Amino acid sequence: MAGVNRVFAAQLSGLPVFGPDGESIGRVRDLVAGLRLDAQPPRILGLVVELSTRRRVFVPMLRVTSIEPTAVTLATGSVNMRQFNQRPNEVLVLGQLLDAHATLAGSGTRITVVDAGMEPTRTRDWVLAKLAIRERRVGLGRRRSAMQVLGWSEVSGLSLTDLTGQPQGAGQLLMLFDTMRPADIAATVRDLPLKRRHEVADAMDDERLADVIEELPDDDQKELLAYLAEERAADVLEAMNPDDAADLLAELAPADQSRLLELMEPEESAPVRRLLEYSSDTAGGLMTPEPVVLTPDTTIAEALAHIRNAELPPALASMVFVCRPPTATPTGRYVGVVHFQRLLREPPAELVASAVDTGLPPLKPGAPLAEVTRYFAAYNLTCGPVVDTEDHLIGAVTVDDVLDHLLPEDWRETGLHDTLEEDRA
Repeated sequence: MAGVNRVFAAQLSGLPVFGPDGESIGRVRDLVAGLRLDAQPPRILGLVVELSTRRRVFVPMLRVTSIEPTAVTLATGSVNMRQFNQRPNEVLVLGQLLDAHATLAGSGTRITVVDAGMEPTRTRDWVLAKLAIRERRVGLGRRRSAMQVLGWSEVSGLSLTDLTGQPQGAGQLLMLFDTMRPADIAATVRDLPLKRRHEVADAMDDERLADVIEELPDDDQKELLAYLAEERAADVLEAMNPDDAADLLAELAPADQSRLLELMEPEESAPVRRLLEYSSDTAGGLMTPEPVVLTPDTTIAEALAHIRNAELPPALASMVFVCRPPTATPTGRYVGVVHFQRLLREPPAELVASAVDTGLPPLKPGAPLAEVTRYFAAYNLTCGPVVDTEDHLIGAVTVDDVLDHLLPEDWRETGLHDTLEEDRA
């Protein structure tokens, strides 16, 4: 969506939605925002799209690749067919925010929200940064006040509590969590009473909850997943990294595992199913199936753009994998890797084929944990390729996954600071 700096909600209403090949998906009926208790602009979570069958479904904003004056285009023609259901921390921009009564933060002047403008951030999120408002006239005068466009923080009376009645306690915690890393949020959530923990889970959006669940101990992961309604549990598993989702599903009873996999979208469940075929203490069980994979004719500049993605974990950004098409795992024939330091040293117009390291031996999916550990130590790596017997790249192991399996099982409960204190004693 390069070049799009602001989109007003009313402009999106009724726009047709297409897949990447031009196939018709439906029409935009609303935008879903995650409201907060403070004055910061709320994040746009996704679109409510009405299909030709009149069913309304939710499409995450990360799947939107283009917003034009005449249409919205998605990255995939496959959408989650489950009926859209609004959650406690969510507000419908067209259905609830427009025409809402509020006040100007400085003067207390009563106003009406006419429209809301969303803008992209550097992290690829969209936020409701602007509000189009009119002053509410008192009396019988017919003349309407002029419309103004103000920043979100300049208007009061549109908080989570004002619009949705979200419980104050959970909302305050969410506001605090906005400044914390997922691992630190998980440590806080672990110490909450069960009822409050569930309130926080209800109020979090799927992506944030997925990040937190990945950092919880196994028993807490299973408890929280069991609390969620099955359809939402499947949504959260889709938002998790495939290797973390596979680790969690492997802990469940076969019937529960099968049911949740069936509820997941096929394109999201396929890599998870492949990972479940391997033992958790092998390279195949440790790997992620979503490394950065490029073809030999990709330029150095394009490769650098891929690893600059803010959502890419640092370990995965340490190298790119060069393979023949297709680039989705399992890929075409594996060629080799290019370390990010090499990318920084090469001219941007050069092809990655000229910088490939073909001397680094790949891991086999059945390699045990001890072998994987020695491999990382021997080659000083933070990330390594996993290749099958037919020379297809099927994933990559990162150093954080190796450490996770080398540490004692209760290391998440013990915590970093407690362990250091015991060592000092």
